[in-house]
Amino acid sequence: MITIRKSEERGHANHGWLDSHHSFSFADYYDPKHIGFRSLRVINEDRVAPGKGFGAHGHRDMEILSYVLEGKLAHKDSMGHVEELGPNEIQKMSAGSGITHSEFNGSTTEPVHFLQIWIEPKSRGGAPAYEQLRLDPAGKRDRLMLLAGPERVDGAAQINQDVKLFVAEVSPGHSVVHELRPGRHAWVQVVRGAASVNGVSLKTGDAVAVSDEQKLTIVGEGPEASELLVFDLN
Repeated sequence: MITIRKSEERGHANHGWLDSHHSFSFADYYDPKHIGFRSLRVINEDRVAPGKGFGAHGHRDMEILSYVLEGKLAHKDSMGHVEELGPNEIQKMSAGSGITHSEFNGSTTEPVHFLQIWIEPKSRGGAPAYEQLRLDPAGKRDRLMLLAGPERVDGAAQINQDVKLFVAEVSPGHSVVHELRPGRHAWVQVVRGAASVNGVSLKTGDAVAVSDEQKLTIVGEGPEASELLVFDLN
């Protein structure tokens, strides 16, 4: 079963300095039909104006992943990390028993465009943790590249949940296949470009929720390569 989540149907908030689209209910946007999918709770596509950002605020018991598409995202947290995140990097923050952080556009001249993802943890109250990893962009071309998962794997962030997050950059006419074990589910988010998932055509910002399927077949469509995030969920 495949359920389409169209880009234009997402929640939207424009605060001037922040333009945000919400795949699931978030802040002032509430839709009882779109609270989350399995343990996936938030996918926010954010554009933050130069020099602006989110001041210090707290989180607990949430796995938070950030993936920058364009620009620079500056990060500071109560564990002492002061970092900057750019394209082809993945940032993981396990909030655990509690953490405070801030996120700002790292540029005073260019906007930053990124996805922030929240995943509900398998267990609560653990020690907060932070990881930031740089990716080889060649590793995602016409194949699925692991960004995060429950086990410790070189080149991927470790999260406290039975979820694997992959990224793929699929060339026009090329395909990638991901097998789904029995009882597993998937969420596929088109970051940019156009692609089909099991024959369903999608464009930038669209997504599909997948259940009771044996595999995902993703085919690049359109004139340029398409980038997608694939969540394999229990």
